[in-house]
Amino acid sequence: MIKKLIQHGNSAALVLDKPILDLLNISFDTPFEITTDGKNLILSPQNEVITDNDILMSLQKINKKYHKVLKKLGE
Repeated sequence: MIKKLIQHGNSAALVLDKPILDLLNISFDTPFEITTDGKNLILSPQNEVITDNDILMSLQKINKKYHKVLKKLGE
């Protein structure tokens, strides 16, 4: 399927057809992560909810692994 960007105010927009939304189980309020590999634009729906506990667990792992380096950086 080939699509063209449309003008939306001062921005460009890409219109996704309803069958694509249904196929990916996304809606108008689904947040997307937009990345690129330098040639392609990659849109990834973010269906997973990140909680404060997830962030705290990640920070604990980082602190456990890199506590010496982080301490030196803080000095």
